[in-house]
Amino acid sequence: MNPFYILNRFRLTGELKQLAKENAALGKPLSVLDDVVFKAMLTTDSDDSREALRSLLSACTRREVSAVQVINNDLVPAHLGAKSAKLDVHVTFNDGEVANLEMQMGKSNDDLTARAVLYAVMLFSAQSRRGNPYKDIKRVYQVFFLNCILFPQSDKLPRRYQFLEETEHDRLTDTIEIIFYELPKLEQWLQDAMNGKAKISSLSEDEKWCIFMKYRHEERAEALIEKLCREDSGIMHAEKTLIKVSRDYRKFVREMSIMKNSMDRASDIYNARLEGKEEGKAEGLAQGKEEGIAEKSLDIARKMKAMGDSTEKIHIVTGISSGIIEKM
Repeated sequence: MNPFYILNRFRLTGELKQLAKENAALGKPLSVLDDVVFKAMLTTDSDDSREALRSLLSACTRREVSAVQVINNDLVPAHLGAKSAKLDVHVTFNDGEVANLEMQMGKSNDDLTARAVLYAVMLFSAQSRRGNPYKDIKRVYQVFFLNCILFPQSDKLPRRYQFLEETEHDRLTDTIEIIFYELPKLEQWLQDAMNGKAKISSLSEDEKWCIFMKYRHEERAEALIEKLCREDSGIMHAEKTLIKVSRDYRKFVREMSIMKNSMDRASDIYNARLEGKEEGKAEGLAQGKEEGIAEKSLDIARKMKAMGDSTEKIHIVTGISSGIIEKM
């Protein structure tokens, strides 16, 4: 994977860049609770990521999923004044059925239940095409992983919602299902497992995934996460993907740091020479010699030109003739 893959695909924010630096410095596992890491785990272009996504989707829908494809994460609103939606992980599977998997890192001022309904309806309506019969519309799943408690009245996990009759509770349709996983509800199970009172074998497949996503980055759960990775092939593929993503973060941080240091050194030399002070010139030349600037002058010149610096500035910094610089 190109080290700039994550930057280009997910438009890393300043906070995520800081997260990458901290993890690279401390060797700390990335948290799947961060929605960008969640996306990277499930949508990276690799066999491990695809198998992780297939396994997670199968666990959530409680159906066998043979193949899955990530699609455009933008949903077009029904009219110009309507809300649009940028989804986390938008996929098709099982002959056109659709799912969206969302990670919500913490509490929100938004109405999450209303958002879930809106997303589900948009997934449903996006399938309608003029001339196609309604019976051809495929089933949709809206899945939310929440790092907060949305339904405090119950410890049930997950909570599954469909269209039911008011008193007799017969199902109107099975074409829309909304699923909420409130990850903090697994804290008691984790405590019991750490005290030897609970075993992984007691968990359902989707609960295993929830434990992995909730506690992967926590040191106290390290042994449990390792056991999950050994015993569950889907989670093992997710872990392999995250390890690769983490390496790419570190590589990205290193390369950006090297480029920044080179540009800083070049800028220091340029400023010293431009000022025309003998002391500044000597210091700049000495620094350039010490850092091997002469040997790297062509590389620095290319980088400066790529960043938009003028031919004159590049010539002053590197000593390379203007004719050569202009041909780069």
